[in-house]
Amino acid sequence: MRLPSFARSSRYIDMNVEELNVKLNKFKVIDGSMLKIIAVITMLIDHIAVFVLPYTSLAGYVLFTFLGKSMGLIQFMRHIGRLAFPIYAFLITEGYIHTHDRKKYGRNLLIFALISEIPWNYAHTLSLTFKNQNVFFTLFVGYLGICLYEKLNEKRFLQIIAILGLFLFTLLIKSDYGMIGYALILTMYILRKNRLIMAIAGSAITKVPLISFPAFIAIGLYNGKRGFIKSKFLKYAFYIFYPVHLLVLGVIHKVYFS
Repeated sequence: MRLPSFARSSRYIDMNVEELNVKLNKFKVIDGSMLKIIAVITMLIDHIAVFVLPYTSLAGYVLFTFLGKSMGLIQFMRHIGRLAFPIYAFLITEGYIHTHDRKKYGRNLLIFALISEIPWNYAHTLSLTFKNQNVFFTLFVGYLGICLYEKLNEKRFLQIIAILGLFLFTLLIKSDYGMIGYALILTMYILRKNRLIMAIAGSAITKVPLISFPAFIAIGLYNGKRGFIKSKFLKYAFYIFYPVHLLVLGVIHKVYFS
């Protein structure tokens, strides 16, 4: 029996989409470990620009001028740093999906949020206090948002209340990236099956779409594989790097520029 024209068109579109996906898969060459390395390096570049360079002779260094606007070294490094958080946000969604123990995963995020607080405060103020909390708190709250989104999936009203409640919580604790970070994690999880839409929506949420979009290109090239970071040592080294590098940058500031 001959199919109606609209049915033939639908099948033709499905076949072409499938062929396109097969072709695009050839370009997915970035694994989870590579994403982590990109996130760590871009974060380090950003934090050097924040905690060290303003106190050096490079503080006012101009890289280039275009159409009458100057791009300073610190500004350029901070733009590079905008790539880090979207990748960390995506890795949280991947962690939720693939972890064998979700309670332990969430607990680890909270533990490292607490561990990182003193280095975070010290890097900012060379003291034990600072008005905002470190980014691990944002990642933890984003993880809670994903958990509640799934758990309350059939209780829509409670789901909305819980998600909005966490929005208010991010305001209360004043964590790094705050509501934007929390919204980005939740959005990336909800739209995870369509990376193009996720990239567009995620870039818009960051408020600097042109600067952050390269991070979503890297995420789009993700092939779903773990990569070389498999052992517990390397896994926790990825976590530990955050408080350690903050402490080191704080010490450099204290020793050389105070």
